[in-house]
Parts: sequence; C-alpha cells; structure tokens
Amino acid sequence: MKKYFVHDSSYVDDEVQIGEGTKVWYFCHLQKGAKIGAHCSLGQNVNISNNVVIGDYVKIQNNVSIYEGVELEDHVFCGPSMVFTNDLTPRARYPKGSAGYHKTLVKHDATIGANATVVCGHILGEYCTIAAGAVVTTNVKPHALMAGVPARQIGWTCECGQVLDKDLECPDCHRRYILAEGILTEATE
Repeated sequence: MKKYFVHDSSYVDDEVQIGEGTKVWYFCHLQKGAKIGAHCSLGQNVNISNNVVIGDYVKIQNNVSIYEGVELEDHVFCGPSMVFTNDLTPRARYPKGSAGYHKTLVKHDATIGANATVVCGHILGEYCTIAAGAVVTTNVKPHALMAGVPARQIGWTCECGQVLDKDLECPDCHRRYILAEGILTEATE
C-alpha cells in the first residue's frame, strides 16, 4: 500500500521516489529520477523535472516547475506561479542539456513568494524570504528579505517568517538577532 497520495490526473514516471505522507494534487508530472521527500504538498499543475531533489515538508503551490539542477532542502515554500531557471543563455537552436545547467540550491526554511523568479546558479540562504514578484539574480544571505527587480535586500526575517523590526527583534515570536559582519545570528541571551 502506498504511503503517499497522487491524484489520478497526475503522471509519475519510472524511478521516482515519493516520501511518506506526501500529497501530489491535480495535473502534476514527476519526471524520471526525481526524489520527493516526506510530508510534501505539490499543488495543481506542478512539474518536477528529471533528477530533482526535494527535501521533507516542502510546500510547492500551483503552477510551479522545478527544473533539473534545482534542489530544495527541507521546509521550503514555493509560492504560486514562481519560476526557477536552469540555463543562463538559452537558445532553442542550441540546447545544452543537463551538463550545461547551472545549479540552484534553496536552503531549508526559505520562502519564495508568488510570481517570483529565481535565476539559476545561486544559493538562497536558510530562512530567507523572497517577496512576491521579485527577480533573484544573486546569492541570498540567510534570513535576508529580498524584493524588487532585480531583487535587493530590504530587511531581515525571523526563523518564524516575520519581518524583523529595526532592533532585529521579531514582533511575533520575540526572537532577537545580532548582525555582525553582514551575518544575522539569533541572540543567545
């Protein structure tokens, strides 16, 4: 008996691994070699390309394609219709294949907002938040709040997801952070 759910309208190719408790909803396609972790949710019309690795407890909203070369660690949130790329210089006439793809790594607990675009070849740090509609063209620091086209850092976010105030304290959970040499760490006292 399967320990995950795949809607009848979805296609799962051979050699796909799906973790326990994962739900794959309407009109999805999971391609050969994809590895989907446990307790994930893949919304309507999600495409997971060949050999993509997705961690546990990842939530991928409707109309998202995760292309080969992209890896999502645990607890990543991908908002509706956000976009990943995997080729910096695409030409239909000159396809590069997987050897020419630029890798993108989304670290644990990162959030990518609706309609954002992540240009390939970058690392999105843990607990970062990419605002809706932003276009990421650089690496993103852990806890950074990024917005705009191209995306620029406009603040910091807490582990819980809330934007930190000017004193680097979370108005929701009251965690406090320290900024030293451009790196945000949680205060221990």
